[in-house]
Amino acid sequence: MNVYSHVRCVTVVLVTLLVPTNAFSQSVVGVLGIADEVAPIEKRLQESREVTVQGYVFREGTLNGRRVVVGRSGAGKVNAAIIATLLIAQFKPSAILFSGTAGAVDPSLFPGDIVIGKTVAQHDVGLQSADGIRRRGMRNAVTGSLDPLLVPAPETLLSVARSSSQGLKLPDVAAPNGSKRTPQIVEGVIVTGDVFMADVTRRAELRSSLGATAIEMEGAAVIQTCRQFEVSCLVIRSITDRADGQAGASYEQFLATASENAAALVTATIARLGDGVR
Repeated sequence: MNVYSHVRCVTVVLVTLLVPTNAFSQSVVGVLGIADEVAPIEKRLQESREVTVQGYVFREGTLNGRRVVVGRSGAGKVNAAIIATLLIAQFKPSAILFSGTAGAVDPSLFPGDIVIGKTVAQHDVGLQSADGIRRRGMRNAVTGSLDPLLVPAPETLLSVARSSSQGLKLPDVAAPNGSKRTPQIVEGVIVTGDVFMADVTRRAELRSSLGATAIEMEGAAVIQTCRQFEVSCLVIRSITDRADGQAGASYEQFLATASENAAALVTATIARLGDGVR
């Protein structure tokens, strides 16, 4: 080996050592959700390992050939924003999908059905008076601008999820009349608040004022965090209950089924994502 070749070889080795190992790899996709609800995603990961960041547990591995990091959120908007911020800072994902369950606000939905969040909103933000609540979007703390009340999903992620839902086979679920029904997949308005909804009157108000399709406790907070840090994000939820007086019992009954259904669509969506999606 001549001197020139030797120097060139040493240079290549040094560059390889100095550049982070993931610089040459595919971009990361993050998946967030309540621990029980993202368990089906974690089980799908190959060559997975546990990573703890500031006491929060993440599981990193591959899914359909894609590097995926799953974060376990606590319930509620603050917990969801914390885990989203840590995931973004530590793993630099190109996109985040929220996988989990929700209560049905649309009366045509039943346990096992899936809602893709075409828009999301925080239903408990605004001015509360004796006449009711006057809602508004959240203010960007950096720019000072207001987000829209109904925040639209990034078109690229929405389009991929829409395509992934076509032909997705979901197992039948018991209907209220005792028969079996095949879950449906719809796009709609997912609303988020720091309460577990079990009130038909309140549910009806959310349907009439926001056009809500489903209600949950974390999604819009993750969307707000991702918008702040310019990361694409989509919320995918499967129905456990109808946000009524039986919501608690129904949630427990259909938690596993709904979590699996949401995970199935999230997995199919990840498989179709291009590298560096925005």
